[in-house]
Amino acid sequence: MRQHSFGRTDFTVSDIGFGAWQIGGSWGEVSEADGRAALNAALDAGMTFVDTADVYGDGRSERIIAEVLKARGGARPMVATKAGRRLNPHVAGGYTKANLEGFIDRSLHNLGVERLDLVQLHCPPAEVYYHPEVFEGLEELKRAGKIAHYGVSVENVEQALKAIEYPGVVSVQIIFNLFRQRPAGLFFQEARRRNVAVIARVPLASGLLSGKITAATQFAAEDHRNFNRHGEAFDVGETFAGVPLETGLQAVEEVRKLVPAGTAMAAFALRWILMHEAVTVAIPGARNAAQAQANAAASGLPALSPDVMAAAKDIYDRLIAPHVHQRW
Repeated sequence: MRQHSFGRTDFTVSDIGFGAWQIGGSWGEVSEADGRAALNAALDAGMTFVDTADVYGDGRSERIIAEVLKARGGARPMVATKAGRRLNPHVAGGYTKANLEGFIDRSLHNLGVERLDLVQLHCPPAEVYYHPEVFEGLEELKRAGKIAHYGVSVENVEQALKAIEYPGVVSVQIIFNLFRQRPAGLFFQEARRRNVAVIARVPLASGLLSGKITAATQFAAEDHRNFNRHGEAFDVGETFAGVPLETGLQAVEEVRKLVPAGTAMAAFALRWILMHEAVTVAIPGARNAAQAQANAAASGLPALSPDVMAAAKDIYDRLIAPHVHQRW
């Protein structure tokens, strides 16, 4: 797999990483054995970036990662986690140094390390980006040796642009895929100018861009594609990238016409993301080893032609943009 620098840090990461939300929860039943198999397959394929959060399965995802990496030994991938969503209520005032330090200490324990490679504020309320003391607190935790670097996971472009005004923010995790193309404008320009790493999350639009979901697909009660379809539990943009399912399925059929014979739609969708030089790493999830291996294969696909890129943009402009572009 292709490897490159993670922004201004000393870490080197693969362009396809492992998103560990699925092995934590909210995606239907995924056994711990399947979770370990998926992560091992990803690492065997050359992935050197793993993304998780303290709330994925209430720490389950972090603990599975720790178990797998301890059993494997040898060189470790870069492991990024997130903090903030354990707050209840989840309000800007809760983003104090003391609270963040408590969350970080818990992640240090779950991951079995003395220092976190990267901790990201986990989609905090927009107000947090206007509180310099939050980022000053992260600087103090960095100086204390508990974190090597810090970044943010955001809901929209405006938050991303505000976050990178803070010089200590080394990375931004943002939803970017064929159905969420707005980040490729001003934000990508600014991220490249400042050498900020960009982590493309929800790269397959919650499975829509796998091409395997139909109008008849049933999701488990504990799957966010069931319980958060209209934003009941968290930002609706996290589920199907905020695209109404019916519209998304219509667009998927048009995207399918662009996929070369013998290539999986998911791999094609990931390769589309990698066509954007500002993207450091895309983090598809995987429920099992086969999905992890299929995701890794996207790194080796040939570049997409200008005609294909233009056709993908046309599908977005006609069908998807009216629902999502100005919202996120």
